[in-house]
Amino acid sequence: MAVDTVWNHSTVLLNEAVDALFGDSGQYADAAQGTYVDATFGRGGHTQLILSKLGTQGRVIAFDRDPDAVAQAQQIQDARFSIRHEGFSHLRELPKASVAGLLMDLGVSSPQIDNPVRGFSFRFDGPLDMRMDTTRGESVAQWLETAEINQIAEVIRDYGEERFAGPIAKAIVARRQERGPISTTTELAQLVADTVKTREPGQNPATRTFQAFRIFINAELEELQQALEASLTVLQPGGRLAVISFHSLEDRIVKQFIAKHSREEYDRRAPFAVPKAMRLKALDRVKPSEAEVSGNKRARSAIMRVALRTQEP
Repeated sequence: MAVDTVWNHSTVLLNEAVDALFGDSGQYADAAQGTYVDATFGRGGHTQLILSKLGTQGRVIAFDRDPDAVAQAQQIQDARFSIRHEGFSHLRELPKASVAGLLMDLGVSSPQIDNPVRGFSFRFDGPLDMRMDTTRGESVAQWLETAEINQIAEVIRDYGEERFAGPIAKAIVARRQERGPISTTTELAQLVADTVKTREPGQNPATRTFQAFRIFINAELEELQQALEASLTVLQPGGRLAVISFHSLEDRIVKQFIAKHSREEYDRRAPFAVPKAMRLKALDRVKPSEAEVSGNKRARSAIMRVALRTQEP
């Protein structure tokens, strides 16, 4: 797989995220020798900055499902760095309490959006693919060849929060029956535009449908939930978790996960038993600065939540 050198990418919350992983400057000497995980390598902005802060014993382990991102990562000539061509749910395979800092930068990267061949964007004509990992699984076009109306509507409604999910699903199946399945991004975008007659100012009618199909075909929310659960095992006491989300579905999962594990758990069946100690401590909620949003419009919806892995009881 050739390294993608055409499509530019601006890392969102670059300094804020890395600072969140390392914590207070007084702990820097110890932190610099730890193991850090960049769970979504992308084009390596966060990884490169983490490496610049590490000592000789420090280490960065990165994950990414995208073959282009993995090819980019393999260009890093640093013995302290390794890349795994896997989704970040595979975090669970790392040794228990081995990680000092874990970063998840969710969503889709600019090179994926801007490359028409990947099929993520309604702004470019390309195959209706949307897979993060193009080496496995079925594309959106392949799924739509056989999916039933109710299933399509459920995906659009649940993952896109689209109130016109039913009519869009009916239009997709009707088109399939009349002229064959949809195979390109522009075909899907036009069909949605013809079906959705009203939309918020400035938003393309296909925005929510494209988001829904991308999340579904990559099982993004399930992957996130598995990775968050794994973080409780792989983070060492005092280790830090930082998660950058770009839409409400992701952020809601992260927020609820941190909140759940930031309080003591009582067993209602044994009211006098000692409660389980909280496993996380919520530290911060960070949004991009006005300057960053001005320079990178894709940063405007980003929210980073930071938590600390507490001591085991």
